[in-house]
Parts: sequence; C-alpha cells; structure tokens
Amino acid sequence: MESEHGLKRVLSKRDVFVLAFGAMIGWGWIIQTGYWIDEAGALGSILAFVLGGVLVGTVGIIYGELASAMPYVGGEHAYSLRALGPVGSFVCTWAIVLGYVSVVAFEAVALPSALAYLVPGFDSLELWRVAGEPVYGTWVAVGLLASIAMTYMNYVGVRPAAQVQAVLTVVIALAGVTLVAGGAANGAPTGDASFADAGLAGVFTVALMTPFMFVGFDVIPQAAEEADMSSKYLAYLLLAAVACAALFYIAVIWAAGRALPGAALVESPLPAAAAMSALFGSVTVGRIMALAGVAGILTSWNAFIIGGSRAVFALAESGMLPSRLARLHPEHGTPTNAVLLVGGTAAFAPLFGEEMLVWVVNAGGLGIVVAWLFVVISFLVLRYREPEMERPLRIPGGYAVGAFGLLITLFFVTLYLPGGESALAWPYEWLIIGAWTVLGVVLFAISDGASAEVEPSVTPTDEG
Repeated sequence: MESEHGLKRVLSKRDVFVLAFGAMIGWGWIIQTGYWIDEAGALGSILAFVLGGVLVGTVGIIYGELASAMPYVGGEHAYSLRALGPVGSFVCTWAIVLGYVSVVAFEAVALPSALAYLVPGFDSLELWRVAGEPVYGTWVAVGLLASIAMTYMNYVGVRPAAQVQAVLTVVIALAGVTLVAGGAANGAPTGDASFADAGLAGVFTVALMTPFMFVGFDVIPQAAEEADMSSKYLAYLLLAAVACAALFYIAVIWAAGRALPGAALVESPLPAAAAMSALFGSVTVGRIMALAGVAGILTSWNAFIIGGSRAVFALAESGMLPSRLARLHPEHGTPTNAVLLVGGTAAFAPLFGEEMLVWVVNAGGLGIVVAWLFVVISFLVLRYREPEMERPLRIPGGYAVGAFGLLITLFFVTLYLPGGESALAWPYEWLIIGAWTVLGVVLFAISDGASAEVEPSVTPTDEG
C-alpha cells in the first residue's frame, strides 16, 4: 500500500517504536554518564532527567496531537505549512534538517572513536590537523565505509533499515539491563553526595543537556506516511518512546552511580563501560558495553538518515527545494536523492576531525530547538484557527499545554544565543548557522518555494 506521495506503508508498530527509541538512546549515555554524575550526583542526575522528561514530554504530546491530525511525510513541514504558510514552514523544516544532518555527521566520527577504545593502536596514519586535533587515516576510512553502508541500507528500503534498527536496539537495551542488574547485585552507593558539590546548580546543568538526549522522537512524524497503522496509534507510539527513553536513562544513571564515584567515571573515555567493568570486575564485560555503544551510534545514524531524508523530500514535494530531491525509487519506494544527500554528508565528516564536529553538533542543536518552537507555535495557531479540525488524539487543556511548550522552547532557544548557558561559539558555530541560512534562502528562492500550497486537510481514521 502506498501513501498519497508514493511512499510505501511498510513500517509496523514495532518498527516505528524502535526507530524513535533507538534514536534517543544512541551514543550519548555511553560517554556522558560520568559527566552527569560528577556534576549533579546520581540522585541529582536522575532528578534532572525527570525534569527533562517532563519538558520534552510536553513537546512530544504536542507532536502527538499534530501527528494524529496530519500524518504526512515530513512531520514538522506539514504542521507548519498549514499553520504558518510556506516561509514559516521552510524555516521550521530547514532548521530540523540542520539538526538531523549534524547528528548524521557526528555519528561518522563517533564510530571510529568507539573503535579506538576497543582496538589498541587504532589511531594511526595522521593526515592533518583541524583546530589542533589530529585527523587519522583510520578514522577517515571507517567513517567513509560506514557512511556508504548506512546510506545504501536506507537507499534500498525503509523496511530493511527498520529491521536492522530493531536488532541494534535490542543489543543496547540488553546492555542497559545488564548494567542495572550489576548495579543491583554488585553495586553500592558511592562517596558522592546526592547532588554532588554543585547542589541544585548541578541539577540544572545536567537538565540543560536532557532535551538533546531525547532528540529522535520526532523521527516518527517524519516517517508518518510509511507507517502502516492509524494516526492515533502513531501518536501513542511517539509518547511511549519518550517515556521508555526517560526510564532507560534514569536506570543507567542509578546503576553507574553504584559502580564508581563521578570523579572516577568522568576520567574514562567511555564511563558506562568503566561502570560495567567495575560492577562485574572484568574489563571484557566493559568492552561489551562499548559494543553496545557502537550499536547506539548505528541506531541514531540510521534513524536520522530516515528523518532527515523525509524532511528534505517533503520540502522538495512542496516546491521549496529542487524537484530532484522528491524523486522516489521505482522499486524500493525510498526518496533516493534525499537519502543520498543526507547520508552522503557523513562521508565527509571524518575529514574535519573531532573539533569540527563539536561545532556542527552545537549549531544543529539550535536548529532542533528552533524547529520545536515553530511546531509549538503551529499547534497554538491551529487550535485557534481550526478548532474543528479532526484530531484523533486531542490533548486536554490544549492551550495551557501549548503555552507551557512555548515557554519551554523559547527558553531553550535563548540558551544558544549570546549570553546563554549554551551560547554558540564565535566565529565557527555562528558561521555554520549563517552558511546554512544563506544556503536555505538560495534554494528556496530558486525552487519557487513561495508558490507552495498548503496540504489539504486529512481525515485519518482510527482503523489500522
């Protein structure tokens, strides 16, 4: 069965869930657990993720209502196009594409960094330096080969990509369960104070990071037209994925906090692996956790190629990007050129070293929260302007939830601005934002984007 845009409806409920869950519990927890516990203590970090889960859950609920009402490819693009028109929709979608592309690029460097932990002597054949950091030939080779493999997998169909995602997500979940079991059986409270030395300030430091540990739930709306289920169930899966990711993070923090003090964890390049080694008294078991980290890299990489390519496809379908990016493969039904564009960016990422990727990811973080802001605004506009729109999942107290979501997203946008806690660095990160903006303006201008029309309303059923 095909959607109205020609995409194949082949994703099952399980496929959709693991796409989002696997995207959210990727690589970050493997390398950041020590920092969180060192900053806020185990209890403080758990509190931070409870707060973060509430904040992101609010945005997720808003996404859920919109996804149930408009189960179109591109997610944010459909919502903002209907509420704000072509210009607002392009800004929103182009911002989320920046966020997705930045994650895809990051994973191409994260993979060789994980292999460097697992394989002694992996860092070899220094090619050059970027911002003082060496670029190794081994890193470039692994990043390039993995980019080709990930892009090809998505080129030949979303279903195979989802099946691989399911296997890798199980690997990550089992590693997390093993860590928690080790914490319960062999761990004990460490010398850290409940909130470390920073008190509530440490809690808020960690809480500021949590929205970006949950990035990935919004992949579900991107692939809405490839999901073989009712739009209401799609919304429920989105919310379930956010809840499960929050529980996963909290459990991992609790277990790691029973393994080693935060100061010891933060010294390890892979704190979750160090915690696993300490709990089981085995370096080999720790390396198994590192393998779970590799699986996490691949699940995020895979999910964000899917999300980014569908956002690009939706823009091209609406005439806001060159029409070539809206082409579908005649057999596989995938947006082939969009997949090649998003997946292909990762092939070049290792050439610029780790420091360059920090700049790209930080700039991409601003893109993500800007897109979230536009989605919340679209939600409020449509609640006011189209109160009779059919919404299979209708949020009780919609205006109050929308107002809270607006405050949250505005707050996170300000964090990236000069003077904010996560202010982008000048000149490099702001130059990336500027270059992306100029590229978007040029592509929009030459693609006759101003003539794009709003999608017709959809009347989804609760069957399926």
